[in-house]
This record gives sequence, structure tokens and C-alpha cells, in this order.
Amino acid sequence: MLVSSLYVIIGLILLMGASDRFVESAVRLARTLGVSIVLIGALIVGLGTSLPELLVSAIASIDGNIDVAMANVTGSNVANVTLVLGAAAAVAPIMSRTLILRREGVLMFVAVTALAAVLWDGTVYRWEAALLLLGMAATLVLLVKWSASDPDGIIELDDDEEAHSILGELIIGFAALAVTVFAARLLLNGALDLGERFGLGEAFLGVMLGVGTSLPELATTMAAVRRHESDLVIGNVLGSNLFNSLAVAGAAGVVGPGILIDLARPALVVMVAVVVVAGGFAWNDRRLVRREGIALLVIFLVFAVLSY
Repeated sequence: MLVSSLYVIIGLILLMGASDRFVESAVRLARTLGVSIVLIGALIVGLGTSLPELLVSAIASIDGNIDVAMANVTGSNVANVTLVLGAAAAVAPIMSRTLILRREGVLMFVAVTALAAVLWDGTVYRWEAALLLLGMAATLVLLVKWSASDPDGIIELDDDEEAHSILGELIIGFAALAVTVFAARLLLNGALDLGERFGLGEAFLGVMLGVGTSLPELATTMAAVRRHESDLVIGNVLGSNLFNSLAVAGAAGVVGPGILIDLARPALVVMVAVVVVAGGFAWNDRRLVRREGIALLVIFLVFAVLSY
């Protein structure tokens, strides 16, 4: 029990420190490169925090567990919109711009809908997975193109501010990301062990597992909230869900296509529905406020409990 408690404490400390440094590197890169913070949030923060899902899903598919891989993707997408975005909005309002909602937001909706369509018949074919990967390539091109035409999202260097080393910040940023992922795993292992020792139910442990798989995204998002970087928060969620739906699911389907024995169609409906709900909240007054964040958190808890 002492070891598990230490895992939780050390994991929390590392998670907070590393995620904060990761976000700092992301902001510095955006300033130095003169690009949209949403682009940095989607490409570096969002995609970077989704790398664990890519590895887990690819390995599961190679081992013949395509069900595990796709359940991982679906659950992560739901958690990103409800848990991650909801927690951020519950702490502080998340401002959004109409342009982002109309372009990147719609793109995310198309991606998760495409994933749901691929999974709906209970079979993942290699050609379907290849189309998802092609969709990811097209998405990257669009994100870069849109960023270049979005001057309002660019954070320029102050007159007295020196440009940071791009290579240096990339190295530090990805090192901080690696520590964030390691700390999340340490914290999750400790929390799950303590839960089992205290005799907590499977439903609770299931919720803990769902939270744990989204800890890197959650940690970096909360760090962005502390720095009042709303565009980085949005970019993180957008990038994570785009990467999960197209790259992670696509890679898993290419290396290990097959039949989904335990297909949960209600989860696919929820995955698409929460994107619509969150988009509707944000579209209403161009921001997500505390009550809407709490509503998203409630949806996550209900989904997590019913899923286990």
C-alpha cells in the first residue's frame, strides 16, 4: 500500500510539472514559428498525447485483439470531449472562435463519424483502414493550410522577446511529453492498486481506467487552462480526436483487420453525439462555461459507469 501511495504522489507531482513544461514549449514554438496556436495544439499537443493510444491499439491489433484497439479509440474520443474539455471548462471558460468551430470543429465531427461508419457493421477491412489513414494525411494538409490563413490565431513575439531555439524546444517538449505519459501510467497503476486493496467496485475501477488513459490529454489541457491558452485547449482536443479516429484506428485496422466480436454500437453513437453536444455548447455564445463543463463531466461519468 505504501508503494502504491508513493506511485500516486510521485505521479501527480511529475504529471503537473511535466505537462506544464510541455505546454510552455508548445507556446514558445508557436511564437517562434509564427503559426497558429491551434495548429501547435493539434499537431504537437494533441497528436503527441495520443501516441500511447497508437501504440496500444497497434499492438492489440497485431495480437488479434482488434476489439480492444477500437474500444480504446472510441473510449478515448469520448473522454477527450467530455472529461478533458469538460474539466477545463469547469475550471475556467474556454473561448472559441467561429472560424475554428466552422473548420476544425466540423473536421473533427467528420472524422469521428467516419470512424463510426467503419465500425458500425462489425468488421474492419484493410481498405477501410487505409482510407482513414489517407484522411489523416489530408487532415494534416488542411490544418497547415488553414493555419496559414488564420492571422488572428498567431501569437507574435513581443518586441523585447527573443526567439527560442526550435530544435531545443522540440527536444524539451517531447521529453516533457514522455515524462507526462510515464507519470500518468505511474499514477494510474498506483490508484488502481489502492482501489483493489480497499475493495472498491469494478465500476469505480473502470472509471479510474478510463480517466487514466486520458490523463496525458487532461494534464496538458489543465496546464493550458492555467496559462489562459484557450486555443491550445481546443487544439489539444481536436488533434487528439482527429489522430485517434484517423491515424490510430487506421493503423490498427491496416496491421490487424478483422471482426469486432464485442461491438458496442451505443458507444459509437455516444462518440458522435458528444461532439455535437460540445459543439452546440461552444456555438451558442462562442465559449464553454462552467455549467456546460459540468454537464460534459456528468456525461462522462454516466458513460464510464454504463460501459463497465
